[in-house]
Amino acid sequence: MATAHLSTQILRPILPGPGCGCFRRVSTAGLPSTSPSPPTIIFKTRQEHNTRNQKLKWARKLSLVEQSSPPKPTVDVEGLVSFLYDDLPHLFDDQGIDRTAYDEQVKFRDPITKHDTISGYLFNISLLKILFRPLFQLHWVKQTGPYEITTRWTMVMKFMLLPWKPELVFTGTSVMGINPNNGKFCSHVDFWDSIQNNEYFSLEGLWDVFRQLRIYKTPDLETPRNQILKRTANYEVRKYAPFIVVETNGDKLSGSTGFNAVAGYIFGKNSTTEKIPMTTPVFTQALDPELSDVSIQIVLPAEKDISSLPDPSQEKVYLRKVEGGIAAALKFSGKPTEDVVREKEKALRSSLIKDGLKSKMGCLLARYNDPGRTWSFMMRNEVLIWLEEFSLDYQEN
Repeated sequence: MATAHLSTQILRPILPGPGCGCFRRVSTAGLPSTSPSPPTIIFKTRQEHNTRNQKLKWARKLSLVEQSSPPKPTVDVEGLVSFLYDDLPHLFDDQGIDRTAYDEQVKFRDPITKHDTISGYLFNISLLKILFRPLFQLHWVKQTGPYEITTRWTMVMKFMLLPWKPELVFTGTSVMGINPNNGKFCSHVDFWDSIQNNEYFSLEGLWDVFRQLRIYKTPDLETPRNQILKRTANYEVRKYAPFIVVETNGDKLSGSTGFNAVAGYIFGKNSTTEKIPMTTPVFTQALDPELSDVSIQIVLPAEKDISSLPDPSQEKVYLRKVEGGIAAALKFSGKPTEDVVREKEKALRSSLIKDGLKSKMGCLLARYNDPGRTWSFMMRNEVLIWLEEFSLDYQEN
């Protein structure tokens, strides 16, 4: 697997093949009533600064090549950066990665996996393809040392052997060491954002896998388009594309007042009696710090344009375009009572403050299931908070 944060407990060095220059350092780095302004894409927290310093100390233990020395003219590091941009998107497709770019004795490590040859490295990729059907997204590739390249990615997988096919999400960075003698990759270490101890073998990493195998029932319906940028131990950071909602006034975050009115719109109570496909989740949105000014919303299919949609037939039912943006999401199961929802909102906001992320006022509750037809332990609920600032950029110390 691939993804993560660095541990301050990583003390045992990985010994690469002769001449391999390994890792120097790595960086890891809600729906408003009116269309939100795009978030500022920049941030660097004190916690991340300290973590990078800790990573740097550990990384020096791994290097057999002095990273402060300039690369040999025969090593085209910029070319390797371009190569990874082209090659890594094929990690799990039929084309696959180009094995000729790797040493035969390439060292691979993630918190729960270890291989010391190109054959083992490729076997690990093949096994993931069979068991998990991964969807891999590469965010960026950057040179972070004379013989070091760092990548940031998101990987979403479904465990095909379990009947409910749980979704597992990993995000993080990979540090690729370059052999200065032949310009090939001789080491690859993954760091997951969701754990602190990334040293192999990490029990924390194993538990992070197991806890994602729980049952969440997500209906096979269209959801707002979003991209997972980062998954921490407590929440996900997502980038939402613009979407359209039909909404009306609600009574409280966990309430259902107004649902029949917005559902009526998609079932034909509109100016053209058009029936519109149902989507998931149903949102309730609070706009104020007290979480009392509430609206209830149904997201309309992405193919719809607000200018061509029929007008609502009922009073106080409105169409609105949400401009999207960056949101933090905390997932939980069970019945989303008002007390539970407020507790989750408080926990999420506390985590964001701890991580140095600026959040907007209010929050959303996303409910994915029909409560009358779904066992509470299988329900998928989320509290979302829109963010002011976020960045996945690598930061130099």
